[in-house]
Parts: sequence; structure tokens; C-alpha cells
Amino acid sequence: MSRIDDLIQRLCPNGVEHKNIGEIGTITRGKRFVKADIVESGIPCIHYGELYTKYGTWADTAFSFLEPKVASRLRFASKGDVILVSAGETVEDIGKSVAWLGDEDVVIHDALYAIRTSLDPKYVAYFSQTDDFHNQIRRHISSSKISAISTQNLAKVKIPVPPIEIQREIVNILDTFSKLEAELEAELEAELEARRKQYTFYRDQLLTFTERERERRIRWAKVSEVAMLNYGFTAKAEKQGDYRFIRITDITEGGKLSPEEPRFVDSVNGAADYLVEPGDVLMARTGATFGKTVLVESEEPAVYASFLIRVRVKRDEVLPGYYWHFAQSTQYWQQANSLASRGGQPQFNANALKEVKIPIPPIEEQEKIVSILDRFDALVSDLSVGLPAELSARRQQYEHYRDRLLTFQEAG
Repeated sequence: MSRIDDLIQRLCPNGVEHKNIGEIGTITRGKRFVKADIVESGIPCIHYGELYTKYGTWADTAFSFLEPKVASRLRFASKGDVILVSAGETVEDIGKSVAWLGDEDVVIHDALYAIRTSLDPKYVAYFSQTDDFHNQIRRHISSSKISAISTQNLAKVKIPVPPIEIQREIVNILDTFSKLEAELEAELEAELEARRKQYTFYRDQLLTFTERERERRIRWAKVSEVAMLNYGFTAKAEKQGDYRFIRITDITEGGKLSPEEPRFVDSVNGAADYLVEPGDVLMARTGATFGKTVLVESEEPAVYASFLIRVRVKRDEVLPGYYWHFAQSTQYWQQANSLASRGGQPQFNANALKEVKIPIPPIEEQEKIVSILDRFDALVSDLSVGLPAELSARRQQYEHYRDRLLTFQEAG
């Protein structure tokens, strides 16, 4: 910050002018094209939805293209323009921007504006991420079927206009912050992936038994021999009710019950027949995530939805935790993928699940396996929870410094 302070003291000791965008530049709205117009090569273009999924603060290469004939009737952004989202389903959709630094002009969608000013384009793009900017545009957004900001209202938004040397120094600092944030995210993701692979390796090792072990103390049984299977309850999920209503979407990728946005049902006739108990395993029987399972551990009164199957194991033969760990294993998924019926939606119903074979060691060995795998699972879960928290903390730190860098005493 000292370098910025020195520049401010030298170049604008009495404050920085804040000007309307309309005073310092021009705003051009794009023209409509649809996703069906996009081809593999041709004239570069940006559809407004891509600004959220494919672009950061700046870009010099487009990800989509149009045929020259289609592009010829549309509007373009040029190098140095800031491309900004002007409309969306919610107020929060508006204002996302990217500084276009490509040598080639790029076609822009009609829900985008190209803002051309004498300011550093990356400086403008960074400013568009601040609370100050978004608080201003919220006052000018109109909402009906969609939310939007007009050219005239965007032109009223004020932006601090420090000397170009200060703009470039701020850009250099924020570029460094962004790079460090991206590197940290990559490192944390790599660490999490390494832990997952380690967990998968040991889980498969522990659940794979040699021929000698099989002959001596391991028996194989179909799921139908060691568990009772029941389909779930059909009801409409509500925000309140007597029982939590567990659905496929409540099962996380790691096979846990998500605490986010729980839904409920009332104790209507028949609902109590679908109550779950600690130790029940629930499995998704349809859709892209068929076969994924969650082990019920909570005493919270809950029933399970109709697209789930409740697996209630015979605990004198199979421990619930052992079954759940097996249901994450390569052996389980090889069988599930071969037994599932394919079509519009994959189906892995009770008749298919009954045929899955599970290796069953003595209970005391199951206890040891579960103890080891629970520790590995806890390590992975801790990382999975800690990673977003760490990234969130770093982003908040970054946003704090970004907003400080882009806040100036106004001249006069």
C-alpha cells in the first residue's frame, strides 16, 4: 500500500475525481444471437452466460465462435473495452465484467455492454467487482421478468479516476493477489485429491481378500441375503414439517447427509412406516447419481423419499459402517454399473441391488476395517470442509484489500 500512498501523495494529494461512466467513455450494447448460432471456429464471440463460467477479470482469447455471415450483422467489442453483463434472472447477475485484451474484435451478446474509456481496462474491470460499484448499479436496475440496467442508467454510475500511473499500480497489485489465490486453490485441490486417492487405495485394499483368506474366514453373500430393502415415501417436500425428508439431492458426493437446506414432511398417514434409524443406509436408485449411499447416523426423526432405497442390514452379520464403506468401493461400483439398466435415466432398483455380492469377514474384522476407514474418511471430510473455508477466508481478505485499493478520497 505504501507505493500507492506515495503515488497519491505525489500525483493527487487533494483527492481523486469521481466521474460518471458516461462522462469518460461510451457504452455500446451488443446484438442478439443464440447458442445455436455458435460454431467450432470463425469470428470470436462472447455469450453473456459465458462471463460467469469461462471468464475471469481479463481475457485475450474467446471460447466461442460465429460464422462470418452471422457475425456481420452483430456488434463487436475491441481491445481495451470492458465487457459487462447488463441483464439476468437476478440482480446479482448484473455487473460481472471482463476486460477484453485480445487483438481481434469480439462479437458481444445483447445482454452485454462494451464500455470504452481512456482508463486502464483492467482497472475498470477490477472496480466493477467492488461493493461500491454493485451498490450503485442496484439503485438503477429495473426488474420485471428479468433484471436489467439500461445504457442511460449505467452511464450514471460513478468511478474514481486516479492518474494512469496509480491505475496501473493497482492493477499490478490485484493481478498478484489473483495469481496467489489461484495458486493456493490449485494446491489445496491437489492435496484433497491426493487424500482421496490414498483413501480409495486403502479402502480397496482392505476390502479385497486373498484366496487363502476367502477360504479360511470370508464368505460372499448377495445383498438380499444380509439386508432388507424398501422403497421410500412419496410426498411433497416442504420448508417445515414433523420429519426431515431425505432426498437424493441431500446425499453429498462423499456419501454424507448434507446439512444444507433440509426439507420436511408432516406425519401424514403412512409416513411413519418410512422412518429411518441410525445404521440404515439409503441408496439412490435412479438418475445420474444412482448407487450413491449415505449412512444414517442422526437420531433426528426423518423419512426417506421414493427415489431412495433403505438398506437395513442384519447387524449380527454385517455392520452398517462396513456396508457403507463397501458401497464406496471399486468392487461395489463395478457390480452396480453392470447391473443398472440404461435408458433415459439409469435405474438401479431393488432387484438389481439384491444381486450385488459383498465379502463378509467376521464381525471383529469388520470393526477393525471400519475403524481404519473411518479415520481416512474423517481426514478427507475435514479437508473437504476446510478447503472451502480456507478459500473463502482468502477471498474475503482479497476483496478487503481490493476495495481498499479502489477507494479514494474524492477531490473537492
